[in-house]
Amino acid sequence: MKQVRLVRGALALQVAIFLVAAAIHLGLLFPGYGHRAAGTAESIIAAVLIVGLVVTLASPSRARVAAIAVQSFGILGVVVGLITIAVGIGPRTSLDLALHGLMLIVLVAGLIIAVQMKTRAVTA
Repeated sequence: MKQVRLVRGALALQVAIFLVAAAIHLGLLFPGYGHRAAGTAESIIAAVLIVGLVVTLASPSRARVAAIAVQSFGILGVVVGLITIAVGIGPRTSLDLALHGLMLIVLVAGLIIAVQMKTRAVTA
């Protein structure tokens, strides 16, 4: 039970981070950081993380698998974002690098929590 709550908390934090990043890149929070493709990608990742969070609420016995799947997807998206920054396609500001670093740290931490979760069926 405690592990499921921890996974849900990690997913909720990740959703918040990706929604803030999307709002920044879609020009809703800070002027000068707009990048539509980055905002779109971050919105998609946030939506996938929300689906994972909903699965943990609706079916706690599937929480581990759902959390591993959606966080792995998020990590893949962040790595693609870092590659686009490195090759000059994506935005290259200090804010973007900091956001990607934060995203990666929180996703990897959440993934570690999910992987270490007990695999027995749980109830919430």
